[in-house]
Amino acid sequence: MLQPERHELILRSLRRHGRLRVAELAAELGVSAITVRRDLAELDSAGLLRRVHGGAIGASPEGRAGQGSQLTIGIVVPSAASYYSDVIRGAEAMADRYGARLVLGVSGYDADKERERIDRVLGVGVAGLLISTALGDGDADRLGSRLDEIDVPVVLMERAFGFPQVAREYDHVRTDHAYGAMLALRHFVKLGHRRVAINLQATVTAHWLRRGIEAAASALDVELFLSPVDLPAHGEDPAAVAQLDAFLAECESFGSRAVLVHSDEHGARLVERAMERGLRVPEDLAVIAYNDVTAALAVVPLTAVCPPKFALGEMACELLLRKLQAGPGPVQHLSLLPDLNIRTSCGAALSLEPGIALFRN
Repeated sequence: MLQPERHELILRSLRRHGRLRVAELAAELGVSAITVRRDLAELDSAGLLRRVHGGAIGASPEGRAGQGSQLTIGIVVPSAASYYSDVIRGAEAMADRYGARLVLGVSGYDADKERERIDRVLGVGVAGLLISTALGDGDADRLGSRLDEIDVPVVLMERAFGFPQVAREYDHVRTDHAYGAMLALRHFVKLGHRRVAINLQATVTAHWLRRGIEAAASALDVELFLSPVDLPAHGEDPAAVAQLDAFLAECESFGSRAVLVHSDEHGARLVERAMERGLRVPEDLAVIAYNDVTAALAVVPLTAVCPPKFALGEMACELLLRKLQAGPGPVQHLSLLPDLNIRTSCGAALSLEPGIALFRN
C-alpha cells in the first residue's frame, strides 16, 4: 500500500473513531508499528491530526501551536531542585518562545517511579518528551526497551544512550563533563600543582568525570589519587567528621595540596573542616568543586566547573520543538562545554614546602 493511501485511510478512521491506536492501525493496514508511527508523525506535522501516547487524536479546529492552540511537551527529570532547576528553567524559557506548554514529571532518581512519571506525562497527550533518565549511561542496559516504547519524539538531556542498550538512536544534548574535568586539572597545573586528590560521589556525572580526569592527567603529566572515602555534604556528627578527616589524611599521605570534589556541597563541607583543622584555603589546600550550583555561597567561595545547565535545557527543548514542527530528520547528538568559574578557594599556587604536615595542632 502506498503512503498516500495509508494517510487517507488513517484520516478516514480517525474521523470515524475520534482516536487511533498504533497497534490497531498497524493490524488494520497490514504494516509495522514503526511505519504507522512515521505516518502519524507526518500527518501531525501537516496539522491533520495530533500525536499522543499510543496513537493519535483529531487536530484542534483552530490549528497547531502558533495558530490558536498550544503545543504541550513533557519533561521528566531526576530532580526539580539543585542542578536540574536551571535545566527546567531553560526548557521552560524556550517553550515560552514557541508558545508551548511544559508538563513536568520528577523521578527522584528512582527507575520504577520514573516509569510511572513518564506514563503520567504521556497520558496528558504531550506531543514530545524531554527526559533525563534516573539511570546513567553506565547503567543503560537496565533500561531495556522502555525508551523504545515511547511513541512520541524524545530528546535526552545529560544522557547519551544508543545501540545496543536501546534499539534506535535518540537525539540528545549533554554536557561534556570530561572536558570539565580537564578544565579543573589544567587550572591546578597552572597554579603549580602536580599531585591532585579526587573525590567523586556516586553520581551519573562521575561516570564521565572519571574518564576526563584520567585522560587529562595523562596529557598534563599530573599524578592522581582517587579517594574511596564517601565525603559527607553536611553534618557535624562524629561519623561525618571522621570521613572528612580521613580524606584530608589521604591528601597529606599522597602529598597533595589540590583537591577536585564533586559536588559543591561536599567541597564546601571539606573546606569548613580543613579550616577547623587550621588549614588555610587556598594557601594550604586548593579546592575546585564541580556543578557550580551553590559553590559561590561557601564560607570560602569555591572555584567551580560550571556545566551550561540553563542553555542545555533551552537547546534540548528547541531541538524537540523544531523536530515537531519540521518532522523527521537526522538524529542530532549535541555536546556543550562547561566553564570554569575562578573564585577564592583555588587562587594561589602551592605555598608550603614539601614535608610540612597538612594537619596543624
